[in-house]
Amino acid sequence: MRENLHRFFRAARGAGVHVSPAESIDAMRAVRQVGFSDRAILRDALLLTLAKSQDEKLALGDCFDLFFSQPEPRQDQREADSDADASQDPDQSPSSDATGEAGESQRPEGLGPLAQMLLSQDRNAIAAAIASASGAASLSDIRYSTQRGIFSSRILDAMGLQRLRDDLDELTASNPALAERLRAALDALREAVRDTVSQGLALYAREETENLRNEILRNAPLARIERRQLEQMRALIRQIARRLRERYSKPRKRQRRGHLDVRRTLRRNAAWSGVPFLTAWKRKHRDRPKIVALCDVSGSVAQVSDFFLLLIHSLHEVVDDVRSFAFSSHLIEVSDILEKQSPEEAMAEIMSKVGFGSSDYGSSLVDFEKEFMRMLTPQTTVIVLGDARSNNLDPRADILRRISERSKRVVWLNPEGRLAWGFGDSEMPRYATFCSVVRQCATAQQLERAVSDIVATYQ
Repeated sequence: MRENLHRFFRAARGAGVHVSPAESIDAMRAVRQVGFSDRAILRDALLLTLAKSQDEKLALGDCFDLFFSQPEPRQDQREADSDADASQDPDQSPSSDATGEAGESQRPEGLGPLAQMLLSQDRNAIAAAIASASGAASLSDIRYSTQRGIFSSRILDAMGLQRLRDDLDELTASNPALAERLRAALDALREAVRDTVSQGLALYAREETENLRNEILRNAPLARIERRQLEQMRALIRQIARRLRERYSKPRKRQRRGHLDVRRTLRRNAAWSGVPFLTAWKRKHRDRPKIVALCDVSGSVAQVSDFFLLLIHSLHEVVDDVRSFAFSSHLIEVSDILEKQSPEEAMAEIMSKVGFGSSDYGSSLVDFEKEFMRMLTPQTTVIVLGDARSNNLDPRADILRRISERSKRVVWLNPEGRLAWGFGDSEMPRYATFCSVVRQCATAQQLERAVSDIVATYQ
């Protein structure tokens, strides 16, 4: 049963429940206390020790029900059972009873274990044999629907299919009626094994399917994401943000604390014979970093900006100060909107104010210079997300030059391919002159790398 629990933990992770090694140990200790006899108590024990939110509780409950369920017997197998019971009815006609006795007497004694199990129609024994063969066939390693046939064959082979085929060949020659009965039982067994493999696919392949879908989304152009994929992409962006927070928060906390100052610690604890009850730390002064994000939310790049703003504001635990702005033909600050509202509500309000218009970079830069230029310091990183297409209007590159002079650096993330820069109304070559970094940022993977590189400079 311990091996079954390990497989259940693996299935739970595939269902989206984060199960750490320590939590799995706690769950096994709880199961040791409650036992396996009462399925409801076992379910509650696992949910209490593993689920950490309501969503995880629901996912874990569904996973438990699927993992510990057994495939129902086929209808034709139940009918066969009924026929077999009827053949043993004492009120049967003498001819039927004689036939049944003859069939029993003609059953050979040298049949293999699987043939005897199938002919006895012991459902519990068959289910236990399928479960044991599934473990021997490593059903938990199934990842794709195309592997159903392979694992079905492995399970049947582990149960002794080859010996069963030999028994069928012998019975076909010596007892055709019994051979036909065994052949029908084998068909029912194949169906039960297929159900077991389908159950394993639903349990163990979800994580691989999710990873494959995320990998496809990570490399898909953000501007071409279909409406049905928007929520999946937002969930992927949240995962990216969480990964970045986990990667950079710990070094930042260590730097805030500093390093142990041994001399000051010993002097401070002289009254206690040098036992370091009170510690002293060397703290290196670090300027407070800032990020100012300017996001084009015009019609051509609005969807990309949606994901970018979601990612930037998920990193507030890493960067001390983030200020975000959105613009099409004019510019407004959207920091409070993003911080106080849900992503969907924030995006809807931002788009209603400045979204989906014709982009005018020159006018938007003028707005920024008038209202917000004073916030820039030598510690500020200015990030601009946009395609630099200003509809043949004055791009005001001179303002970007002054922004570059006042700030630490200017990073431009362009969702268009590099081949399109400088063609048509694209002003990217003129803006690039005053940027420290210019990168193509058309996919979630490129966006993650760009933001990760930016945050890494603050560690």
